[in-house]
Amino acid sequence: MKNIKSELVAGTMNWGIWGRDLNSVQMSELIETYVQNGITVFDHADIYGNHTTEAAFGKAFKKSGVDREKVRFISKCGIKYPSENRNYSLKHYDYTEEHIRFSVENSLRNLQTDYLDVLLLHRPSPLMDPREIAYAVKILQNQGKIKAVGVSNFTVSQMELMESQLKVDYNQIQFSLTHHQAMLDGTLDFMRLHRIQPMAWNPLGSVFKEQTAQTDRIMSVLLGLTQKYKVEADVILLAWIRKHPAQIQPVLGTADIVKVKRITSHPIPDLEQEDWFALWEASLGHKVP
Repeated sequence: MKNIKSELVAGTMNWGIWGRDLNSVQMSELIETYVQNGITVFDHADIYGNHTTEAAFGKAFKKSGVDREKVRFISKCGIKYPSENRNYSLKHYDYTEEHIRFSVENSLRNLQTDYLDVLLLHRPSPLMDPREIAYAVKILQNQGKIKAVGVSNFTVSQMELMESQLKVDYNQIQFSLTHHQAMLDGTLDFMRLHRIQPMAWNPLGSVFKEQTAQTDRIMSVLLGLTQKYKVEADVILLAWIRKHPAQIQPVLGTADIVKVKRITSHPIPDLEQEDWFALWEASLGHKVP
């Protein structure tokens, strides 16, 4: 599957015990709210909630009554994360055929679905063998258990390594106004050249998490832009990402129904070029290079 159509992606990391710890009814309502407001892609990872959030989501999705064919499920594998649910002595990575296939089968059971629309390799490992990964992916695709494959947090050279054996359709990276190296170090350029769809986790960056000289400058510019575009500051930050020609898809981490409705109540505005650069200048603290 290529070209996920939803402009935004719903990230589920904070839905379970790593965040809001929603019960099944609350999670079902949140799923319905996202879908009713045009966000139909749900981003998971096997480790979220100490390996519990996928199963909680699967139960809630069944309650929601949302048509599986109207939504897309993404999940990630490759991190072995110690918890009461996994007997690992330390966090490490595993991209052997055996572990990839185990992880996908487990995610399918948890999500109560027959297939993943997208499987992402969660983080790069020095020990990953693209030939073995490609072999595992081919088996899973032939079985109809995954539709497309991608990576997450991979550099240009790591994407090149994977593409030597396997077409990479997606790369989910950290990208925001306060973490924008990917548009300067060749990462986004490579993805555009190779038709790899970028997704951005933590798209609001540190703007609302920290008070620093940088975030103070950004907030000052945002104040004027919220009045100009008549949307909230977080929507302006999403608009800054969406302005980039790589057509980056922000992954929303919110589990707040009110916030979901507010963010989706109006189309994400197309920032004027000077406004886009004004925000970047505020982030940098000096004129753009």
